[in-house]
Amino acid sequence: MSDQQSEPRKIRVKGPSISPPQLHKSTAMGGKIFTKPFLIVAIVAAIGFFFIAKRFLLGLGSVSNLNHGYPWGMWISFDVVAGTAIGSGGYAMALLVYVLNKGKYSPLVRPAILTAFLGYLMAGLGIVIDTGRYWNLYNMFRWPTSNIDSSVMVEVAISVASYTLILFLEYSPAILEKFKKYKLREVLNMIIFIFIAFGVLLPTLHQSSLGTMMIPMGEKLSPLWQTQLLPLLYLLSALFIGYGAVIFEAYGSALVFERQVERRRLADLSGIIPYLIAVFLVIRFGDLIYRGAFSVFSNSTLQSSTFIVENLLFIVPMVVLFSKELRARRQIQFLMALTVLGGGVLYRFNSYLIGFDPGFGWHYFPAFSEIMISLGLVAFEVMLYLVIIKKFPILPIVKHAKSA
Repeated sequence: MSDQQSEPRKIRVKGPSISPPQLHKSTAMGGKIFTKPFLIVAIVAAIGFFFIAKRFLLGLGSVSNLNHGYPWGMWISFDVVAGTAIGSGGYAMALLVYVLNKGKYSPLVRPAILTAFLGYLMAGLGIVIDTGRYWNLYNMFRWPTSNIDSSVMVEVAISVASYTLILFLEYSPAILEKFKKYKLREVLNMIIFIFIAFGVLLPTLHQSSLGTMMIPMGEKLSPLWQTQLLPLLYLLSALFIGYGAVIFEAYGSALVFERQVERRRLADLSGIIPYLIAVFLVIRFGDLIYRGAFSVFSNSTLQSSTFIVENLLFIVPMVVLFSKELRARRQIQFLMALTVLGGGVLYRFNSYLIGFDPGFGWHYFPAFSEIMISLGLVAFEVMLYLVIIKKFPILPIVKHAKSA
């Protein structure tokens, strides 16, 4: 029996039907692994892993500019906080397909789960690299029996680690199809609703908690970002950033493998983004007006400048994607998805790093090695993505000319 001949079945549990993560036919792209683009990305990854090795051999100070004022730098802000937002595509699609029952988007689920898994895996590696006594990280899994105090940071760590495992389990049907373990896949499909439930619950917890973590910073965080509504804003931003990531991945894979994309489905998905951004901006600017935080603009600073850029990156796609005619164009879909990702990354970068000022003369700018470690992790993620989609049935079957 071939991969394309095997059809997953729907599962009925106490009335409502819960479908396994594949309601369509997927295929492995095939082709050579060691292509020129792959080797270029591999070089970047190798440089990054060189500095990672240096970090573990010589300590954090040998590769970073972190200090007592800025214990969180680029790795937490970009790799973890922004990286998990980009990896929220799996969460956003699970809500859409399994909770809101929008089955027409099911072909986008498996690629979204893969990119989410890789994104969260790289975020986990970023946490290990950033932690001074990384050998003690196992203690968080002993909570609450260990001596670790109950805190939002512990909740985020456990939730992110657990969700990474859940994403792997949600992705595992593709592995079973690859090795033609159809009976085992059917057994997995019978309990997949458990993984789906946790796949919705866990990101809801840690995405909101990532916002909660900055509330105790008080006046150290600029009033442009400091608010009691940070958990809600982080959760909302995770959704539209996730949908932007799904659209970006669809066009990215189409470009690399010269595939066709279903513009109508992606246009409909694009139509969800402006409503989420609108709710986000209404809540955010309403809160800023209520707190009188716009007075910060009286001084021309890096914070006020990045705040303006960040919101322009939200407002432009919101306005453009409200137009049904404009979002039907594939160039617009891709550019607006990229713009949403840029705004989302900058928003989280601002609220964790640029908008943060510990005072007492502390300053921070990431070292070259810090930047290369982050780029190396991203490059390694791209390498894994290329290998997996060439070897495992991930992308929906469409006409394509060749792989790259």
